[in-house]
Amino acid sequence: MELSEMRITYMQGVGEKRAALFESELKIRTQEDLLYCFPYRYIDRTKVYKIGEIDTNLPYIQIRARIRDMHITGIGKAQRLVATAYDNTGEMELVWFQGLKYMQNQQFRPDVDFLIFGQPSIFNRRVSIVHPEISLYEQSADNLVGFQAIYPSTEKLKKAFITSKLMTKLVTTVFQNMNGMRIDETLPAWLLQRFSLPLRHEAIYNMHLPQSMELLERARYRMKFEELFYIQLHILQQKFRRKRYFKGHNFKTVGDYFNTFYNSYLPFPLTNAQKRVIKEIREDCRTGRQMNRLLQGDVGSGKTVVALLCMLIALDNNFQACLMAPTEILATQHYESLKEMVAPLNINIALLTGSTKAKERKVIHETLANGVLQILIGTHALIEESVVFDNVGLAIIDEQHRFGVAQRSKLWRKNVIPPHVLVMTATPIPRTLAMTVYGDLDVSVIDELPPGRKPIRTLHSYDTARDRVFEFIEEELKKGRQAYIVFPMIYESERVDMQNLEQGFERTEAFFMPRGYTIGMVHGKMKPADKDEEMRKFVNHETDILVATTVIEVGVNVPNASIMVIEGSERFGLSQLHQLRGRVGRGADQSFCILMSSYKLSNDSRKRIETMTSTTDGFEIAEADMRLRGPGDIEGTRQSGLVCDLKVASLAKDGAILNQASQVASEILNDDPDLEKDENHIFNYRLKRVFKVFDSWHHIS
Repeated sequence: MELSEMRITYMQGVGEKRAALFESELKIRTQEDLLYCFPYRYIDRTKVYKIGEIDTNLPYIQIRARIRDMHITGIGKAQRLVATAYDNTGEMELVWFQGLKYMQNQQFRPDVDFLIFGQPSIFNRRVSIVHPEISLYEQSADNLVGFQAIYPSTEKLKKAFITSKLMTKLVTTVFQNMNGMRIDETLPAWLLQRFSLPLRHEAIYNMHLPQSMELLERARYRMKFEELFYIQLHILQQKFRRKRYFKGHNFKTVGDYFNTFYNSYLPFPLTNAQKRVIKEIREDCRTGRQMNRLLQGDVGSGKTVVALLCMLIALDNNFQACLMAPTEILATQHYESLKEMVAPLNINIALLTGSTKAKERKVIHETLANGVLQILIGTHALIEESVVFDNVGLAIIDEQHRFGVAQRSKLWRKNVIPPHVLVMTATPIPRTLAMTVYGDLDVSVIDELPPGRKPIRTLHSYDTARDRVFEFIEEELKKGRQAYIVFPMIYESERVDMQNLEQGFERTEAFFMPRGYTIGMVHGKMKPADKDEEMRKFVNHETDILVATTVIEVGVNVPNASIMVIEGSERFGLSQLHQLRGRVGRGADQSFCILMSSYKLSNDSRKRIETMTSTTDGFEIAEADMRLRGPGDIEGTRQSGLVCDLKVASLAKDGAILNQASQVASEILNDDPDLEKDENHIFNYRLKRVFKVFDSWHHIS
């Protein structure tokens, strides 16, 4: 019987109840699952301390000592079990708050040496260890060489005494029961040799039971490489197949629409980066294969005009184009902006959102189906079944990570031959994430801002200095500028956040209204019509200050706004702070972003604020963000947005390994795109195993 079929229920020390916890808490059902639940850190168990040598700054220590005076103290829920550990250098306390009866029944003999392991602390001026691991020293002496693996845990597992010690015992049992059998290899010999990788059996063994740091590091490298290699092989194979087999509309010409607009109505000269990106898209659209391209560009880099020029190429080739945005505010902004730019060209353009009235909707549906309507801008309303295009050739998706995969796939299927797809994001994506989450997409980057834009100055201020911040805002308002004041709105503390917003609005009114300035307020709980009216007033400078939640993160373009104040900035992630900051600095005036916070800052919060005040480079910020909190839920389909969960590798730390894995995967696929050669059968087998439950949504963009 294979390990994948052997349930852990029947292993000694498990049983039905513990097996249910293993499955619900760690997704461990079989012995194979157990081997692939890797430790997340290791503790050096080679050193044994005397009690007199204990340093409470050490994360963990182990001592050889005897135990006496075990007794329960306290009343009710405050009960605890206390014992004294001693040797010839001193004494210390051992304390248990759970499992009191179980520990009392252990009956530690006072004349026997024990190996005691745990985290030291000081309580009532005495050194103590809470919930120590205890074993007979004579039985443990042989195990004092090597590293103790620490496995993921939860409160439920701890209460059931499912510890790292038990996990190690179970893993050891699995290897012992193999009786000379080996874990199947998943990489060919030439690849192991090329990168000096250990065999898979040895690597997995040393991930759990390393006898030296060198063996552990070699095992980690092997498992990280394998994990990233198969992700890259899978994603790049999808990309190779799409380019070979997926037909696309052929945009043969660049005609009157494009040339007239480019030569006569372009609102500003294009940057070299914009020109490069348009050329890349143009080349894609005339290959006869479907384009699937990601366009990255920081806030204000000019993605919208690039999108328009690409739509005009579609129109020049007698195709329709559409642009889908995640919110009505953003869709409306795109519509107003594009409508104004294409007005001289007599292009038929329309806006379709959930708020579109039935009469207008009917006209849009009819003109779209008969080809009269050339460009359609909208929200998820575009993917409704009633929306039928005559011949859509280009679909642009803005801020695409806010759409679900199923939503995007419906837009992708709006024509018999799928339209070319351009996915746009103003959220800079770290390179390692782009290679994995978006690895099957071709990537274009607008990496320069339009000329004349001044870098936004970012400052940090504590809550106690709010009056000084208000005085600074007033100085800008006197110059005719406008300001945002943004408050957090986090779901878990919505009521408190709402109170903070309202109090902040009242505080702002109290300071600025007597000075003759007008203040508006916008938040997600408002009716759409009321929200739109407040936004309209701010855009038209009928209000000077907009107090808002993060609803203004995207979708507002007010070049006259020169100040962004972010209240409670310590509660925002780096990416969100950067997006909010991008609401200002859109005109020629010097703009400012002021990060307000309390004095109590966690290390991560302080690092985020320091990053924001030191750079305006979106890609640098994205890399810092990933280092601080991991890949996050960028794609919104799985925890990491990857095609499978990472068990060993880290996109924040293992970029070099990812590059190696990607290079090898590309070499293999360039030589054998369908992995049909005999020497590549091992890859095909493994891909099917790893991704057997994976629906290939990467085709969808």
